[in-house]
Amino acid sequence: MSKHHVSATVNGDPVEYLCDPRETLLDCLRDHLGVMGVKEGCGTGDCGACSVTVDGRLVCSCLVLGVEAEGAEIGTVEGMGTEGNLHVLQEKFIEHAALQCGICTPGILVAAEALLKKNPDPSETELRYWLAGNLCRCTGYDKIIRAVMDAAADMREAS
Repeated sequence: MSKHHVSATVNGDPVEYLCDPRETLLDCLRDHLGVMGVKEGCGTGDCGACSVTVDGRLVCSCLVLGVEAEGAEIGTVEGMGTEGNLHVLQEKFIEHAALQCGICTPGILVAAEALLKKNPDPSETELRYWLAGNLCRCTGYDKIIRAVMDAAADMREAS
């Protein structure tokens, strides 16, 4: 099977890669572009560990083909902040100890950021529903919810 050339934007940077038409966006990001924050948890779209945004829409990258990213703008956890300048969500996850093993954390951060862009003042219930597709086996979710709600408050204050 022939490889397909794909041009996209990942975290604001133009990228190109060659992929098999059956490869997932998850595999393309990790294997062809070295974007390692995107994790494979289940490969069936049930855990959220591979959550990214494609043209602003939250998706499980294990359910999207790499060729479908042609011309798309893709956002991953790597695009949220830098080592010296963390995104407020990342800061609050540290402050609230909202992470443990780290497998789910990148997907949850991307999902939370997508929600806060859509609704900067979500209720706790809305946040819980929004993050329902992101499974965490370590934290019990309460610290995650508190961290996101605290980040949302800080982000509203700053704007």
